[in-house]
Amino acid sequence: MTADMDITEIFCFIDDFCQFFEPLWKKHLLEDEKTRRNRNGRMSLSEIMTILILFHQSQMKTFKDFYIHVVNVHYHSYFPRLLSYNRFVEWIPRTIIPFIGLFRITRGECTGISFIDSMPLKVCHNLRAQRHKVFRTLANSGKSSMGWFFGFKLHTVINHVGEIVDVRFSSGNVHDTKLLMPLSSRLFGYLFGDKGYISNQKRNLLSEKYQIRLITNVRSNMAPTFKTSFERVMLSKRFLIETVFSKLKSSTNIQHTRHRSPRNFLANLFSALVSYNKWSKKPQIRTIDSIAS
Repeated sequence: MTADMDITEIFCFIDDFCQFFEPLWKKHLLEDEKTRRNRNGRMSLSEIMTILILFHQSQMKTFKDFYIHVVNVHYHSYFPRLLSYNRFVEWIPRTIIPFIGLFRITRGECTGISFIDSMPLKVCHNLRAQRHKVFRTLANSGKSSMGWFFGFKLHTVINHVGEIVDVRFSSGNVHDTKLLMPLSSRLFGYLFGDKGYISNQKRNLLSEKYQIRLITNVRSNMAPTFKTSFERVMLSKRFLIETVFSKLKSSTNIQHTRHRSPRNFLANLFSALVSYNKWSKKPQIRTIDSIAS
């Protein structure tokens, strides 16, 4: 278990959010002519979301083992009305919208120094891609610095203190520059990326629309561009976003190949992002003030 894990603190935070969010959410749900029961479930939404957050902080690889051997055994006093494992899994897709809302209020703010990159989210081994069924019409093959993969991409922007500012996800064959403009709507100042974001058209649009200066290295067959000493130093610190991706992969279960449905994939993705947002210690650039001066 991680040092950041405090069940009571996490539950109180999520429960406060759910008490505010659930009435607004239900108010905007579309209705149909079918008669439906409208009684409360055995477990509350905040309890279900808390268990999913705890799973990502536990660093265990399978949710079934975590639920049966940790929650059922050690946390039963915190959740006295636990559901069976199969019933709990049926409830997981109902947390997608709340987790998206919770991510939006826990994400970081732009500090003027931002880093952008994408992370592959594999949904199966490449050899099984042709017979994969769960994401057959959604996932695609893509290529990252580590080679080919079958799945999705998580396009991410972070600030210089390691906080996630915004995310988008796409199928694996979508080029990084296609998500550059949507990810920049909350940004200002400098945006540092790798060579995959080289695009004069996008660079000019960012400058004109958002007053953002996009800084990347150039390819070997391109003419060098002028960069100030500050820009060169900060571009060399672009490994920070790679460190964030590494922490997401190693300390949460954001990527695995056991999804039962696309809805479970989304719930797992955003619960992992919220779990990261709640960490007290994130990788960051500590010398930003001295560099700027």
